[in-house]
Amino acid sequence: MPKVITVAGKTLWEIAADELGDATQAIRLAIQNGISDPWDESLRTLTIPDPDPSYSGGGLPPQ
Repeated sequence: MPKVITVAGKTLWEIAADELGDATQAIRLAIQNGISDPWDESLRTLTIPDPDPSYSGGGLPPQ
């Protein structure tokens, strides 16, 4: 079940590593949350999806 967190001072790469155990899933976070810059560290509320072990990063998540 997805959860919602509020963070500041971390990139999506760091958040994906912390929350999903895989920094490459930052792209999934960006897409799910409508974020165009995964390096932005501003305060934001994010929906964190369940981890997807089949997602290898580097592009769009599997449909």
